[in-house]
Amino acid sequence: MKHYVEGKLLIIGGAEDKKGECKILKRFIQEAGGKESHLVVLTAATELPEQVGAEYKEILLGLGAAEVEVLDIPERLAANGESISQELQKATGVFFTGGDQLRITGVLGGTRLGKTLHRLYERGVIIAGTSAGASVMSDTMIVGGEAGTAKKDTLTMAPGLGLLHSVVVDQHFAQRGRIGRLLTAIAQNPYVLGIGIDEDTSILVYADGHFTVVGSQTVTVVDASPSIASNVSEVSPGQALVLTPVLMHVLADGYSFDLKRRISSMTPV
Repeated sequence: MKHYVEGKLLIIGGAEDKKGECKILKRFIQEAGGKESHLVVLTAATELPEQVGAEYKEILLGLGAAEVEVLDIPERLAANGESISQELQKATGVFFTGGDQLRITGVLGGTRLGKTLHRLYERGVIIAGTSAGASVMSDTMIVGGEAGTAKKDTLTMAPGLGLLHSVVVDQHFAQRGRIGRLLTAIAQNPYVLGIGIDEDTSILVYADGHFTVVGSQTVTVVDASPSIASNVSEVSPGQALVLTPVLMHVLADGYSFDLKRRISSMTPV
């Protein structure tokens, strides 16, 4: 991660608890200023912006946020509007809902709003995203691929928002059996770390390049940089991937991982 960044990222694997303890959403509010927080919910990913936006607004206000504004950005013309960027400037926390990650990047990429988002992050605002909103955080994102066996030809990737570097994120990870497609993603460049985040689980990424797990399930970090054998450049359609060895970390709530040194803490913080 770049050293000038002062903000944090809260990257959520989807289906976060909205009715019980709401640990992840409460943490988002806390990191955004608690009772002084001004939150902006961006619904660009979803096809039901009014419904989804209203749901998150009600929940976040009920959990103690001071102000919550919902911004629906349906197309790039709106994302280039000066008034929209000014609205975002007041935010202490920004939240991307789930849906389709290509709707986020296709609408925001390179626009005034997209650039404002980066500046907010650099100056200390927390940026959160769930499901599709999680995938877009990295500079390269997974947009499609079959679960199950790792096969090169089953994966589709695209540029993300670029808030998190040298990492690729997958969500709904254990629930949808996505270890195969995450392995396929990092096989294409073993320098890139793969992070699979389960439902109702998140990583809180700090400016110094480490993250802490927040939530009820687990986060899987896959590091292929030690690998000495791979057939990723040779496989034909339908052929299984070879990648060996691969280092894997499985972390639960409170445990931390250093993205720069690629090591995990042995005890929760």
